[in-house]
Amino acid sequence: MNTSNLEQIVVSALEDIKARDIEIIDTTRLSSQFERIIVASGDSGRQTRALARNILNRVHAAGGKALGIEGEENGEWVLVDLGEIVVHVMQPAIRAYYRLEELWTATPAACGAPKSLAQGAGA
Repeated sequence: MNTSNLEQIVVSALEDIKARDIEIIDTTRLSSQFERIIVASGDSGRQTRALARNILNRVHAAGGKALGIEGEENGEWVLVDLGEIVVHVMQPAIRAYYRLEELWTATPAACGAPKSLAQGAGA
């Protein structure tokens, strides 16, 4: 299954159970370990767990498989590893605290990296 199809399945699964503030971050130029991060919010531990389970069920039904799932115990932050896509389903307070979107979309210069790193090796 290609990344685009998997992304559509994940977003659809999140929308089915009323996830809020779904954000897709393209990480192809930032990491060789995965191509996308999808972050979404659920209002309670019960909803975040249901969202994660729905993602797993929909991916399995489409013939894909998950590499792992973490955080189901408390449901504040559930991570679903689908290989090329990593999904973070978080309660709003946890999401606001960790600000994953900012971490993955900030440029190295904005994060305080030395100028030579921000401009690349050829600078």
